[in-house]
Amino acid sequence: MVLGFSIALIVFSLLLMLLVLMHKGKGGGLSDMFGGGMQSSVGGSSVAERNLDRITVVIGLLWFACIIVLGIVMKTNS
Repeated sequence: MVLGFSIALIVFSLLLMLLVLMHKGKGGGLSDMFGGGMQSSVGGSSVAERNLDRITVVIGLLWFACIIVLGIVMKTNS
């Protein structure tokens, strides 16, 4: 059981990293250093960006739940 949750935690961590890196820079951070501040947003956020936000939040919640469950399982096994 611990092995399964550990593998799930690794997969969710990699997915979360990938999803965060796919987001468009909002400005004021490190994205400006690489030219992200040169773009102007004409419209609001697109449908793809909103879906990416939702997927990122869901994966983040699953990642957090996996950490909590893994901690509980490891505490009860010892």
